[in-house]
Amino acid sequence: MAKKARSVQRREDSLSPERIIEAAIEVLDSSGEKGLTFRALSERLATGPGAIYWHIASKGELLTAACDAIVAQTMNTPVDGTTPEATIRALALAMFDAIDEHPWVGSALTRAPGQLPMVRVFERIGQQLRALGVPVEEEWATVSAVLSYILGVGGQNAANTHFAREQGLDRSNFLGEVSTVWSELDPDEYPFTRSVASQLPTHDDRADFVAGIDLILRGIASMPAR
Repeated sequence: MAKKARSVQRREDSLSPERIIEAAIEVLDSSGEKGLTFRALSERLATGPGAIYWHIASKGELLTAACDAIVAQTMNTPVDGTTPEATIRALALAMFDAIDEHPWVGSALTRAPGQLPMVRVFERIGQQLRALGVPVEEEWATVSAVLSYILGVGGQNAANTHFAREQGLDRSNFLGEVSTVWSELDPDEYPFTRSVASQLPTHDDRADFVAGIDLILRGIASMPAR
């Protein structure tokens, strides 16, 4: 009995916030937010819920910490950016890929306004916008627009991917079906949608995302009195 008690004690002593967050990310990636429970985490870590609560107070705190770990890694990864524009493009694309790989990150970010994960992205993008010479009175609106685009498009792309996986949909077949439906819409009510329907099956989400960032950067470059 004493040997078993010592074994349990060693296992709990080795538990750390970092290990818990790492395990939480694994659960979130495989089962989503609904699957992240202290019971599931306890089973993965081979420990009791009490040992986890000693380090993490709640599921909300754990979700934010897991999100922050992903965002910190993404924002701290060296980017191949020789200019502020190139750095913003690289950082934005890195976040797009991170949200695509970890779909829960997008929703976790939107539910943690003002907290460290969002601040990390805000700071890195804001520094580059300042380096571009964005007027001080325009900095808030500009960084907000860039952040909204990154999180909005990245989150929607992740949601689409998650939906397709849940429904067992093949991307090309699904987009082909939607394209067919669009092309058959009333030409008087939906002339634009019909005209781009043929582009839907072959469009590249990543390339479209970068094109949007470039549109924003061109708008920033056209600001007066920079």
